Amino acid sequence: MALVVALVLLLGGLHRYYTFYATYDQGIFNQVYWNSLHGRFFQSSLSSGVSVAVRMDGDVPSVFYHRLGQHFTPALMFWLPVYGLFRSAAGLVVLQVAQITAAGWVLYLLAQHYLSPQIAVLITASFYGANAVLGPTLGNFHDSSQLPLLVFGWLLALAKGRWFWFWPLVVGTLMVREDTGLVVFGFGLYFFTQKRYRWVGLGLMILSFAYVVTVTNVLMPLFSDDLSRRFLPGYFGELGTDEEVGSTLDILRGMLTNPIQFLALVFRRPLRTVQYLVGQFLPLAFVSAVSPAAWLMVFPPLLKRLLQQKGDALAINIRYAITLVPALMYGAILWWKSHRERFTPRFRRFWQICIGLSIFFTVISNPWRTFSFVIPDSVQPWVYVSWGQMWSHAGHIRSLLAEIPGDAPVAATTEIIPHLSSRRMVVRLPMLAVRNDERQVVPVAYAVADLGYITTYQVAFRDARERIKEIVPALDEALRSGDYGVIRAEDGVFLFHYGQASNPLALQDWLQRQESLRPIWQ
Repeated sequence: MALVVALVLLLGGLHRYYTFYATYDQGIFNQVYWNSLHGRFFQSSLSSGVSVAVRMDGDVPSVFYHRLGQHFTPALMFWLPVYGLFRSAAGLVVLQVAQITAAGWVLYLLAQHYLSPQIAVLITASFYGANAVLGPTLGNFHDSSQLPLLVFGWLLALAKGRWFWFWPLVVGTLMVREDTGLVVFGFGLYFFTQKRYRWVGLGLMILSFAYVVTVTNVLMPLFSDDLSRRFLPGYFGELGTDEEVGSTLDILRGMLTNPIQFLALVFRRPLRTVQYLVGQFLPLAFVSAVSPAAWLMVFPPLLKRLLQQKGDALAINIRYAITLVPALMYGAILWWKSHRERFTPRFRRFWQICIGLSIFFTVISNPWRTFSFVIPDSVQPWVYVSWGQMWSHAGHIRSLLAEIPGDAPVAATTEIIPHLSSRRMVVRLPMLAVRNDERQVVPVAYAVADLGYITTYQVAFRDARERIKEIVPALDEALRSGDYGVIRAEDGVFLFHYGQASNPLALQDWLQRQESLRPIWQ
């Protein structure tokens, strides 16, 4: 089962990457790993491009920007030797699938410790078939992909009394992200209610709370003020009272001092919340929904999802959804431990149907356009790109990218960025400049824009139209000023070179494309 799941996820992820459907985050993580491999740990010009300094203060992206100011993720370095084997964004697809596949195997060992092999197999199948696991894994690489493996690892160590492994793996879990302390705190909350592990539970709660407070209020501000100025106000600004939410302690203060507002925020999206929870409970045949232990463990990370004001907070294909999975799986194990008699042939068939439905709903939701060659992205208006069209277009892009030197400063549209991210200086269009290691602002030598992709999707998706409004005027101005020339054009993909005259045929293609998009960008 693990091998089949790994093969399917690997084929889906690599197909998405090589047809240029992977996006910005894949490039960020690849550049972070690439820089770290060269001794410049956690530096990224791509992360700098979405920082407060650039977005709010109008600065230029910097190659020496440390991503730890946005997300504190030291656990990424556990996998640096693995990345060194591939040294590419495609290798991150392999790494992510390997992490999820290994997590399912450890979960099976954990479930088999308490339950019969038959139930353990179905719990593992529930993990491999969960929308909250499959959806994020088919998307861009993300730091939470290592979370299930680490959590199941220290739960297995606890079950076997291997304390030598338990605490290091707990610390490793905290190091996944600044907010994974909520996951650990939820488990501590449950263990504190159990007489046998009360002191363990208390230790987990104290350790996780202290870690989150220290990291978010002391360590992350040392690198940048992104957390206090962008992330916390943007995600939890509604919890503020007289002052703006600028720290995790402000969030806690807002929850305690405004209980009515706090409850209103928790229950503001009842239908969306129910839909989200049904998606999380479905692969386990809703057993976790009747497990008190599961509710206790999942409460802290779920509360964070409910309080976030962004629209995608309760999207099950987003990477954040996977943070709830370990608690739900372990909660189901504990429930079956006390209700073995409920595992009848009839319920087993029902459970298998639920797993099948979870996989079915994942596929038809087309997470991250992984299955766009089979499933239309939009019906009204019609948007569909065939398998042949995808690979033909990808061939044109690769032809243009072959002309860009491996160390040249470059700007690109978001789908091309992962393929150019193994370099020091790369930014996303419409940006055309970067601050180098000498603290000097320099123009990018090349810019490559895939307007063919954006044109295809703009008829149905507003984000594509917004990108046209940003990119086309910026490149048009760069051409008019004489700073850049368009030197090649293929299938709606345009390559610009700094300080070089335009190729007449490529310029003609650009002017035709620009004119066809004029109603949008003007």
